[in-house]
Amino acid sequence: MSKNKFETNAIRTQLERSQNLEHSVPLYLTSSFVFEDAEDMRASFAEEKERNIYSRYSNPNSNEFVDKVCQMEGAEAGFAFASGMAAVFSTFAALLESGDHILSARSIFGSTHSLFNNFFPKWNISHTYFKIDELDSIERLITPQTKIIYAESPTNPGVDVLDLGALGAIAKKHNLILVIDNCFASPYLQQPIKFGADLVIHSGTKLMDGQGRVLAGVTVGSADLIDKIYRFSRITGPALSPFNAWVLSKSLETLAVRVDRHCENALKLAEFLEGHEKVNWVRYPFLKSHPKYEIAKKQMKAGGCVVAFEVKGGLEAGQKFFDSIKLLSLSANLGDSRSIVTHPASTTHSKLSIEERAETGITDGMVRVSVGLEHVDDIIRDIHQALG
Repeated sequence: MSKNKFETNAIRTQLERSQNLEHSVPLYLTSSFVFEDAEDMRASFAEEKERNIYSRYSNPNSNEFVDKVCQMEGAEAGFAFASGMAAVFSTFAALLESGDHILSARSIFGSTHSLFNNFFPKWNISHTYFKIDELDSIERLITPQTKIIYAESPTNPGVDVLDLGALGAIAKKHNLILVIDNCFASPYLQQPIKFGADLVIHSGTKLMDGQGRVLAGVTVGSADLIDKIYRFSRITGPALSPFNAWVLSKSLETLAVRVDRHCENALKLAEFLEGHEKVNWVRYPFLKSHPKYEIAKKQMKAGGCVVAFEVKGGLEAGQKFFDSIKLLSLSANLGDSRSIVTHPASTTHSKLSIEERAETGITDGMVRVSVGLEHVDDIIRDIHQALG
C-alpha cells in the first residue's frame, strides 16, 4: 500500500500514461482487446499473464476505479459491478452454496431484505436476523451451516451504528466471513477491514459518485474471496461499464473534500432538528444523543451525510411535510450533491411488512435526509418551513 495520505492516493492512483502522455486518464470504450499473436492469446486465456481480454472480465477504467477503492479501504483486491445490488447479490452468490446460512443484521436495505427472503430460499440459502443492539446474542444464532455475517453500518434508513470490532471478533472466533456494507460512511470515513471485515461492499451510486449520475457497485477485500467473486462475475456478467468506471474514478478524486462538507452540513441540520418542536427524535451518528455515539466516534471519522428523524403526527404529518418541501429533492437516492428527502416506509422499504418495518424502527413519520452540498442555511430553512 502507498505511504501517501488518503487524499493523495485518491488523486494519484492512475493508469500508466499511454504514448499520448495524457494528464487525465482517457476512456477505454471497448468491448474487447486484441492479442499480439496466437501464443499471446493462448497464454492470456490460460491466465498465465495478467492482461485485459474482454470488458466483462476487466477494463482499464474499471481497474483504476477498483485500485483506488482498494487503496482507500486497505483491501487486497476487488471487483466493480453495474450497481450496488449487483455487488451484493454477486458477493453472496459467489460464496454461498445450497444449504448455507447467512446471519444478518435486521436493519438492512429493503432490496437486500427482499433478496434474502424472496430469492435465496429458492436455492436453499437461509438467513437469520439479529437486532443491532443485541450483538451479545449473535453467537447463539450461529449454526453449523452459517457461513457469512452481514451488516450495514451506519444502517439504512435508521442511521444506527454497529460495533464493527465486536462483529469482527465474533466472525474470527467462528471462522465466518464478515461482509460489511460501507455505503453510508464511504471509505473516507470508515474502513471496516481495520475492524475485522473480510469484504466491504459499496454502492458507488451514492457518495462515491456524489452527483447522482451513474449506477455502480464494488466489493473489495481479501484476494482469495475476491477471486471467487471475480470468477462468478466474469461468467454471469454484472460488470461495471467503462464509462461509469471512468466517472467514478474522477469522482473519487474529490471524495474527501465533498464528504467533509456533507458531514458538516448534516451535523448542523441534526442539531437544528434536535431542538425542533415538530420532531419526535433525531438520529445522526455524531450527535451525542445517538445511542452508539461513542462507537461511532471510535470507528468513523465523521457522521456521514444521512440524518433520520420522525415528524410528530404520523403518516398525515409526514405527507404534509413532503408536499411542503420546496428546495430539497423528493427522491430515493442519497449521497448526492443535492439534498434529498425520502419517506422510507413508502419507498425504499415499502416491500417490508408493517411488522418488519416496526422491528427495524421505520415508522410512518420517519424522514431520511441525504444532506447535500448546498449552503446549510438554505437546507435548514426549507426543512423548517416544511415542518410548519
